[in-house]
Amino acid sequence: MGPDLKRQYDEEGYAIVRKAIDADLAAETAEHVHWLSRRNPGVRPEAFFHNFLVDDPFMHRLVSDERIVDILEPFLGPNIALYAPHYIAKPPGDGKPVLWHQDGYYWPLEPMEVMTVWLAATASTRENGCMRILPGTQNMRLLSRREMVDVDEEKYVLNSQVHPSLIDDSDVVDLELEAGDVSIHNPRIIHGSEANTSDSWRIGLTLRYIPTTTRVRAEGWRSILVRGDAADNGNLYAERPRYLPGECMPFRGAEEWR
Repeated sequence: MGPDLKRQYDEEGYAIVRKAIDADLAAETAEHVHWLSRRNPGVRPEAFFHNFLVDDPFMHRLVSDERIVDILEPFLGPNIALYAPHYIAKPPGDGKPVLWHQDGYYWPLEPMEVMTVWLAATASTRENGCMRILPGTQNMRLLSRREMVDVDEEKYVLNSQVHPSLIDDSDVVDLELEAGDVSIHNPRIIHGSEANTSDSWRIGLTLRYIPTTTRVRAEGWRSILVRGDAADNGNLYAERPRYLPGECMPFRGAEEWR
């Protein structure tokens, strides 16, 4: 980490940090998806997003991990919040694709100062549907509604995609990661992923971090303050959750959250 990482991100719209967290924490992150699935039967593992996670002590512990937040501070400054987490966990042979999109198109943030951290809880490969990006598209503006196409949310993770006429995927980059690696990417870069047709899980966690000066324009939305101070701009923050045995997933250090 350092100037080379920031230079790559600024020039290419993305970067990779290998072994950002240890293997045990990556394994706990993967287990968290399975724990959530047991507690929420009928919910697809690609659909464990903010509302399932904002009051979960393991999620608070994970997203405030200093190793992750240290990556962000050169980009976002010393006062940082997690706007929203979302597991996009693709089960073997059944994981849904994510069609081409820009993250910032969907987010009610003002200004659009935000960085996505994509955390690999398991290996993420071409075979099991790793993230794919189109370098250079971070220099585009955020697309408008007329430049998007609605799709069937039963078949895909998102309900829309960038209009195919705007896509040139000749320079696509597959972001293959090992468990514990992270990638970071710009909210305007166009990216997506294929379905998981392999016999292994692909569990990824998307974490959308903002400087606390970015305003979340969604009524009642609670972010998670991970470093520094909140700004006086109306943003709301979740209280630190308590670890309750039997109600929360056990994890290393859980006793510190009682």
